[in-house]
Amino acid sequence: MALLENLTNPELLSAVNTAVDSLDDKDSVALAQAASAGIARLEAVRFRALAQLNRHRDGARSVTQEVAFALLLVDNHAGAMVAAADALTTRLPRTLNLMDEGKLSGFSAMKVASATVWLSDEDARAVDAVLEDRLADKNPDQVRKAANHAANTIDPEGAGKRAEQHRDGRRLTVRHGETGVASIEVEDGPVEKVTAAYQRIDREARALRTGGETRTLDQLRADVALDLLLGGRGGTSERSEVFLYMDLFTYLGMNDAPAELAGHGTIPAALARHISAGENTVLRRIITDPPSGQVLDLGRDRYRPTAGLAEFVRVRDRECRRPGCHRPAQTCDLDHSLPWQHGGHTADTELIDLCRRDHRLKDEPGWNYRLSSDGTLTITTPTGQQHTSTPPPLHEPRPADEPPF
Repeated sequence: MALLENLTNPELLSAVNTAVDSLDDKDSVALAQAASAGIARLEAVRFRALAQLNRHRDGARSVTQEVAFALLLVDNHAGAMVAAADALTTRLPRTLNLMDEGKLSGFSAMKVASATVWLSDEDARAVDAVLEDRLADKNPDQVRKAANHAANTIDPEGAGKRAEQHRDGRRLTVRHGETGVASIEVEDGPVEKVTAAYQRIDREARALRTGGETRTLDQLRADVALDLLLGGRGGTSERSEVFLYMDLFTYLGMNDAPAELAGHGTIPAALARHISAGENTVLRRIITDPPSGQVLDLGRDRYRPTAGLAEFVRVRDRECRRPGCHRPAQTCDLDHSLPWQHGGHTADTELIDLCRRDHRLKDEPGWNYRLSSDGTLTITTPTGQQHTSTPPPLHEPRPADEPPF
């Protein structure tokens, strides 16, 4: 449609990009500011579009997943954007107007929406009015503080309730970072418990700083925290199953092909060998199809008994099959791509791994899941958009007549 085509003018943008090289410092800063103002205006358009979609669906939870697909966002951020869009177009019109004027970024506007989420519509509008002349030229952290202060001022009696609701929303999250590292975080935990936990970790870390200790205090704190979570410091050590995919020649050090850790992604061969050399490591035999690299069979010699078909599907899929979701398959639900009541079969050709949230999404009206013979899963959303996922091969596909080495 013409409206979408006119939101940005490719010819004008190309001319601006060409002229950038000739700008002095002052003009470069001015251009960056102008671009930021333009982005804010476009973000206001995006919020209105998301709010319209949410209204049409009556706030159905599947809206978040469709937005995540369409805008290539992780689910949490997509959900926050949908919630902010609803608030900005109903309870916070002045904040949205600041975006229209290019004075407030979408990220900062989401801070206002988050700070006022517990308020009544009337109180939220009052905060919106108070903030109208206070947010321009403020960075996101300043906006957050101003919005929280205004909310507490408008509804001081509700401060305790808001704190309780925040504490009720506590959760544990894992964030995968660069190659081979990840972070674990207790979000919105009770401040007194978080503070006490940190003090214990810090105390034990400092006690380990003996003459021969080479780790920094930060490294010691991280190691102590993980040891405590795994029961390794004075408790019973827990064993957890982690899926590490690497070929035999990488394991033997004959090549340095990257390996893959389910839920995290690619890791260097040297790190994979280090992890696989740990105590209690269990080696598995997995047979693959040379032309495709896909799993054909699993070895059954293992320390623990297997659930056969269920384990095969989880090893094959590695992660939740919804595109963009990286929850490891061993924590997911096994589900029929074609529902059992509609003729589905309990076979590896029809079973897929879906995390609990995406399992529930599959049953929402308008969502359709189809698994092809080559393992490609096609998801059709209520708006007709199609998204596909295929289990990654365990090795690079090679011709069937090519020797293995």
